[in-house]
Amino acid sequence: KLARAQILMQAATAMLAQANASKNQTLQLITG
Repeated sequence: KLARAQILMQAATAMLAQANASKNQTLQLITG
């Protein structure tokens, strides 16, 4: 159960990191 929670946490963290990265890329594209 604990391991599954850790995996979920890691997946959520990865998704957040990916979203932040794409957001930064979009901002860079807009600002040039």
